[in-house]
Amino acid sequence: MTTLRHGDRSQAVRELQRKLNSQGAKLATDGAFGDATEAAVRAYQQKVGLVSDGIAGKKTLASLDGLDTQKLLTHADLVKASVRLGVPVAAVYALNEVESHGAGFLSNGKPVILYERHIMYARLQLVRSASDNQEQLHERAELLAKQAPSLVNPKYGGYIGGTAEHQRLAQARQLDEQAALESCSWGAFQVMGYHCQRLGYANIQEFVAAMNRSEADHLEAFVRYIEADANLLKALKAQKWATVAKLYNGPDYQRNMYDVKLERAFERYQDRALVAA
Repeated sequence: MTTLRHGDRSQAVRELQRKLNSQGAKLATDGAFGDATEAAVRAYQQKVGLVSDGIAGKKTLASLDGLDTQKLLTHADLVKASVRLGVPVAAVYALNEVESHGAGFLSNGKPVILYERHIMYARLQLVRSASDNQEQLHERAELLAKQAPSLVNPKYGGYIGGTAEHQRLAQARQLDEQAALESCSWGAFQVMGYHCQRLGYANIQEFVAAMNRSEADHLEAFVRYIEADANLLKALKAQKWATVAKLYNGPDYQRNMYDVKLERAFERYQDRALVAA
């Protein structure tokens, strides 16, 4: 499904307008995504409880087609997060738009993941018990890097995307269950598995179970990540978007203009006067 937003003109927009009209909107089916269509999208999202961003993405289009949306993020979820973090609802909406991957689940119902082979290489070398030998762990990681470079590698890469990432994970789990699960980023906000205990989960299994439940659980992990970083939370409260982007996305954040995207999204949502309800 193609994401439709303000400014788009296409047959897909015309079809969107028809579907919105079937839900009570009164739009001209002209194929132009203008202010009226955006308002109608937002009204529909509010009616069904979805995130009311005025963007007709996969979730909104799926809902209009009558598909199950129980696992999806809601406006109420974002409001709760804003209260918990002590920031405007618009700030959480901006984070959701820019930092999430749009959807936390694949079409087959599995959570979105990205398996990181370079993280697996590092996690395999962790001393986890008194009986572990650092040299032996390193030798095993090196051996596996030669035998299965797509799964264990000191260099990042090898991504396939989509459901194929779960196939890579399944293969990696045969090498080391815990390290493999820790080596994936999970859900809509792509939180790395190895953060699980720092974020208050009992173990990686509990974290993965949460990632399989709902996008609300994905947001929970993201909120915990922000709460666990005092500097990130402080920057978010002060709306210092460059600092937020740098702390969350890394030093190369400017390459993808994360700070600019966050600021623009925040201003747009703030103008809409999102209500905390």
